[in-house]
Amino acid sequence: MTEIEIKGWCPGALRPMQSGDGWVVRVRPRLARLTRAQALGLCDAAQSFGAGLIDLTNRANLQIRGVSDAALAPLQDALAELDLLDTDPDLESRRNILIAPDWADGDDSARLWSELAERLAELPHLPPKMGFAMDAGPAPVLSKDPADFRIECGQDGLILRAEGRALGMALQHGQEIDSLIRLCRWFVDTGGAQSGRMARHHAALPDWARWDAAPAPSRAAFKAGAMPLGLVVGAAFGQIIARDLAQTLAATDVPAIRVTPWRCLVLEGLAAVPALPASLIATPDHPALRVDACAGAPLCPQASVETRALALELAPLVSGSLHVSGCAKGCARARAADITLNGRDDRFDLIVQGQADVTGLTEAQILTRFERS
Repeated sequence: MTEIEIKGWCPGALRPMQSGDGWVVRVRPRLARLTRAQALGLCDAAQSFGAGLIDLTNRANLQIRGVSDAALAPLQDALAELDLLDTDPDLESRRNILIAPDWADGDDSARLWSELAERLAELPHLPPKMGFAMDAGPAPVLSKDPADFRIECGQDGLILRAEGRALGMALQHGQEIDSLIRLCRWFVDTGGAQSGRMARHHAALPDWARWDAAPAPSRAAFKAGAMPLGLVVGAAFGQIIARDLAQTLAATDVPAIRVTPWRCLVLEGLAAVPALPASLIATPDHPALRVDACAGAPLCPQASVETRALALELAPLVSGSLHVSGCAKGCARARAADITLNGRDDRFDLIVQGQADVTGLTEAQILTRFERS
């Protein structure tokens, strides 16, 4: 059986990760937003220094793939010129902060994101994949997205909630980040680092707060198509062709783009759907937008199978969500899918509704199975 290597950390721009096609360089845009100039510059950088591809991650980050050793430093210089580079790798790794994508200037989500970003040095040393969500809009929209600590809309104001706990503490205006930092310190002091994530840490919550505030009912994630904020566009597997995005921006007057944790972008202020390149999808029910698939072999050294061609063939045959993973790590999707295929020793194991079904299937056997169902 192929041994799986768990990296235990996420790449950044200052600390990239080596993959089968070169360096993976992750960009964490502030407030998950890029100005028009930044977006066009990022597209140019992806084409000049990488493979011309930009991945959208489930943490609302962007990744440039296929960066060679020689191109890494020039790419980092280009990102610095675009104001998309952090000052040091430690602060970069701490800035795992999701934000409700429809934040507005001066609202609670933007205010709290900015304050936490300024105070990252006050946090204790947390496990590297831990993250935060600033979800202070009219109703939570990030409830199903990865975060260990959440500030979100409650029944009677903002609350702080630890992942894995149904209830949180009511927050006082201006003291939200103080309370968040205090909870992070409690996590470390009670041995949370050994658990690795908040949801796996079962210590009783600290007695310096009342943990009895319920979050407000959540709202749905954005779907491809027009919305008040702009036009939501997706791409198969969340992989944007940089040339196509640059072409779309050049043909419109979009002032900025926002990155969501749902592997789609919001083109701000664009109400009508323009003529889009085939790789950009503005149709909400498009089968390719129901599919998650990692890079697979040979691009990822952990994968023993190619993933994306099979995923595209299966997409019209599967009515629910589909996840095709090159190995058992399942990096491409944070939550369970209706149908999951995990690569193992050049074949696939099939998981249906979270339950193991059949192991050791070939691509042909998988397609035959779903064509008959």
